[in-house]
Amino acid sequence: MTAKRTTQPATPPPTTPTTPPFGQRVRQRRKELGLSLKDLAGRTGLTASFLSLVERNQNNPSLQSLHRLAEALEVPLFYFSQRNGDNPVVRHDNRVQITFPPGNLTCELLVPNLRNRLEVFLGRVQPSAGNIARTPTSDSEECLFVMEGRMQVQLADQVYELDKGDSIYFHGINVREIRAIGKREAVYISIITPPIL
Repeated sequence: MTAKRTTQPATPPPTTPTTPPFGQRVRQRRKELGLSLKDLAGRTGLTASFLSLVERNQNNPSLQSLHRLAEALEVPLFYFSQRNGDNPVVRHDNRVQITFPPGNLTCELLVPNLRNRLEVFLGRVQPSAGNIARTPTSDSEECLFVMEGRMQVQLADQVYELDKGDSIYFHGINVREIRAIGKREAVYISIITPPIL
C-alpha cells in the first residue's frame, strides 16, 4: 500500500498596492480640498483647460508646473506617485519613484513615506535638466551626497563643484542652483528635513 501524497495549494505571491495614475491623484486631492478646476487654476496660475487635460492623463506638466500643483494642493511632489504603507523596509525594486517631465530627472524615495520629518531620496539627473533647485517656503536642512558624476551647487553667491564622493550641507533658504555638470548623468542622495519634495 503506497502512501497518498498530498500537495498544498501554492501560496499566491504578495500583491503590491497599485498607485492610481498621476491625473487621478491630482483630481482626488483637488476634490478632497473642495476645489473646482477654476479654483485650482487660480492657485497655480495654470489654465483650467490645461489642468483638465492633466487630470485625464492627456498632458504632462513641466517640473515648474508640478511644483505649483504640489504647493496648491498642499502635498509633497512624491504624493502623486506615493504608495501608502507603514513597512519600515523599502525594497530596492519597490521604491516610490517620480520622473519629472521631460524625463531628465528621476527621484526614488528611500524612506517608506513622507509622513515623518525626514526625506531621503536617490536622484538621477542629466546635465540637460538644468537647475533643479527648489527654494522651500520655510527653512529646511539638507545634505547632498554625490554617488556618480559631477554636480554644481550655488548657495547664495558662493558656487561649489562636487565630484563623486563629495557631499555638501546647507539650509534650503540659501540654495539658488543645483545641477549636473559635465556630460554624464549625476547620481546623488539627498537627505532633507523637514520634507520639501
